[in-house]
Amino acid sequence: MPKNGQQNMSAKTDTSENNTVSLLLVDDDPLIIEGLGFILRKQFKLITAESRHQAIDNVNQAEELPCLALIDLGLPPYPHKPDEGFALIRELLSLQPNMKVLVLSGQDNDVNIQHALTIGAVDFIAKPAEPELLIARLKHHQRLHEIDQQRDAQKSVSIVGDSVVMQMVNNQISQFADSPFPVLIEGPSGTGKELVARALHESSKRSSEPYLAINCAAIAPELLEAQLFGHAKGAFTGAMQEHKGFFMEIGKGTLLLDEIGELPMALQGKLLRVIESGEFYRIGETKELRSQARIIAATNKNLSEEVKNENFRNDLYHRLSILKIELPALNLRGDDVFLLLNTFIEAYADTVSPFVLDDGARELWQQYDYPGNVRELRNIVIRLGTKYPGQSVNKEQLSAELETQLSANALAENATSVSDEIISQKIQANDFDLDELLGEIESRSIRIALEMNDNNVSKAAKALKINRTTLYSRVQKLGSP
Repeated sequence: MPKNGQQNMSAKTDTSENNTVSLLLVDDDPLIIEGLGFILRKQFKLITAESRHQAIDNVNQAEELPCLALIDLGLPPYPHKPDEGFALIRELLSLQPNMKVLVLSGQDNDVNIQHALTIGAVDFIAKPAEPELLIARLKHHQRLHEIDQQRDAQKSVSIVGDSVVMQMVNNQISQFADSPFPVLIEGPSGTGKELVARALHESSKRSSEPYLAINCAAIAPELLEAQLFGHAKGAFTGAMQEHKGFFMEIGKGTLLLDEIGELPMALQGKLLRVIESGEFYRIGETKELRSQARIIAATNKNLSEEVKNENFRNDLYHRLSILKIELPALNLRGDDVFLLLNTFIEAYADTVSPFVLDDGARELWQQYDYPGNVRELRNIVIRLGTKYPGQSVNKEQLSAELETQLSANALAENATSVSDEIISQKIQANDFDLDELLGEIESRSIRIALEMNDNNVSKAAKALKINRTTLYSRVQKLGSP
């Protein structure tokens, strides 16, 4: 089956019979695309793009999802800011959580590096970079991707965690596994919602049946209906052959609808009918079909709030949430952070050398908030094992890998190093605007806090150490940060 169930379409892809691994290269400089492309296409099947939107379009049109991505942060329409690059990292990981996203950028200040790594990038390489270095880093992460695939292919799914909240999750998995009713899994990005969905399937009587995960945010709305419900040949332009649809192809298996909060309103009613009666129609046909699939839905949104905001149907929400599992943020799981540390050290031992944390580093490991949750912790383990193979990692070395350990003093020192040179010049030139400078810092801080907390205002306010109403008013004053 084509990836994400989409029809095979042409994309800007360079292929070779010897190149079996797909790599997405994104940069707004055509010379970099051409120069790097010449080198990289000897090693990889290359998909290129010059903007975030073009990258997603080309990936969606490719025959398979790339397992590697090498992207710039400064992309149009804001090439001097990292916003588009950060957004692209999130979108690529929503398409394929195991994709290894490496950043190649000249915007390599500490804040940008740490934020890129926190939201899921696995490596950050400053421009200009030697081609040998790039290929070595890409090959390293290619091997890590292969390890992830091997682990995912194993029949047994293990949910790591001894904390009370994770014991409750494991109990719910056991209780809900054989129920015919849908399960709604809610939780922040990076907490392992798809892993829980797979555990529900493999713990059930349906475990010998197919399991399929579909990201509702990754397929264009106009294609999603055809992929879910199927279509007849000639039902619309481009429908060159019939397509059964996921509800039929999955049989009595399990269908995970990831990012269910992004499901278009027009499809929500049709999904409700399938859940209630199993009935649906393929596009271009009048014959009623019946689905026997078990539905699991997952989202990092608060669907009850989406219902209040009229972005999600109330009746569909209540049908999906008959059985509900809420995954906690990693900073609520106590000593699970050490279990996960050991789990990932063992999982990647044949590619990334084991290491140990000294007492100071262990204390910091437990105190850190992990805004990127389990995904961030995994990436930190990989980076530490790569940088300090077989060594004892101290608090300072660990702190350098943690985004929120960039203290206020460090930020202030960074700002001072700029202001000492520039502010005096601007004052002398009568070109200094304190409100503008403070406004820029405030706007960026709010934007980053909201991004790190999936636009949850309460969590962002807590991270910024201001109250919720103050953050609301500042957002309204600044506009969309």
